[in-house]
Amino acid sequence: MNFHQPVVRTTADAAAQRWPVEAVQQLLDWPFMDLMFKAQSVHREHWPEGEIELATLLSVKTGGCPENCGYCPQSAEFDTGVKAEKLMSVEEVTRAAKAAQIAGATRFCMGAAWRAPKDRDIEKMNELIAAVKGLGMQTCATLGMLQPHQAQSLRSAGLDYYNHNLDTAPEYYQDVVSTRQYQDRLDTLSAVRNAGISVCCGGIIGMGEAPVHRAGLIAQLANMEPYPESVPINSLVRVPGTPLADSDPVDPLDFVRVIAVARITMPKARVRLSAGRQQLGEAVQALCFMAGANSIFYGDKLLVTGNPDVEADTQLMQKLGLKGLRITAHAK
Repeated sequence: MNFHQPVVRTTADAAAQRWPVEAVQQLLDWPFMDLMFKAQSVHREHWPEGEIELATLLSVKTGGCPENCGYCPQSAEFDTGVKAEKLMSVEEVTRAAKAAQIAGATRFCMGAAWRAPKDRDIEKMNELIAAVKGLGMQTCATLGMLQPHQAQSLRSAGLDYYNHNLDTAPEYYQDVVSTRQYQDRLDTLSAVRNAGISVCCGGIIGMGEAPVHRAGLIAQLANMEPYPESVPINSLVRVPGTPLADSDPVDPLDFVRVIAVARITMPKARVRLSAGRQQLGEAVQALCFMAGANSIFYGDKLLVTGNPDVEADTQLMQKLGLKGLRITAHAK
C-alpha cells in the first residue's frame, strides 16, 4: 500500500493549524483498508501495550436541563419520559463508584444536567469528587459551562478530567442547539485547561451532519493546544421525543473512519467509544479497536441511555485478546 500524507494548504490560516479541515477530510476519504492500516500503525507506535481504559459514567443529577440540545433526553424542553431528579448523595455515589471499581473501571465520571452550575452546586460536587478520589480512582465530571474560579475549585477537590464536548463542527452547531454558542464551549474548555484539569472532549456522529462537518469536528479537536487527553466519539442514540429522533442511522464503516482519523490526528489521546456503542455490535466495535479506540464507557447505562453491560464487554474483550487498563505510572 502507498500512503500519502494529506496535502496541507499553505494559506495563513492553514499554516497555523496542524490539521486543516481539508486535510482531515482527505483522511476520511482514504480507501478504508489504507486508513485502517495507518491508524493501527499510529496506535501501536504510541500505545504499544494496547490496554483498554474502562470508565464508568454515572448521572448524579438527572433531567431538567434548560438547554435545547437536539440529541439530549435530559432537556426540559422535550418530552422523553426523563424526570428531573436531585443531586445524589455522597453515600449513593460512593457505592456506585465502589461497584464500578470492583467491575474493573479505573475512571469514574459524574454527569449533572446543568447548563452552568452555581457555586453551591460546585461545593456539593467537590464532596462527591473527594469521595471517589479517596477510592483511588481517576475522577471526571461533566457539569455544563464553568467559570474559571469554579474550575479551580474542582481541581482543588481532586478532579482529574472534565468532559465538555464540542458535539460537532462550529458551522453546524446552531442546527443542534440554540441556547448557547460554540464559543461558550471553548471558553469552558479554556477555563478547565488553565485550572490544570485534563480535558475530555469529543463529539457526536449521526446528527444529520455532512461529512465536512465530521472533518470540522476532528479538526477543532486536533488543533487544540494541546489536544484533549480523552476524546469520546459518540454515535447518536436516537431517543423518542428529541428533535433528532428520526435522524438517519450512521453507516457503521463511516463511524469507524471517524475513530481512525481521531487516532491519526490525536495520537496520544485516549479515543473512547461512548454513547451508541450498544447499537454498533461486536464486529464494528472490534473494527473501532483496530482503528485505535482504547477506551470505553463500561456499565449498563450511559447517563440515561443503554450501554453494553459489564459481562458482555468482558466477553468481547476476551474474544479480542484485549486487557483492561490498571492505574499505572502513565495513567493520571
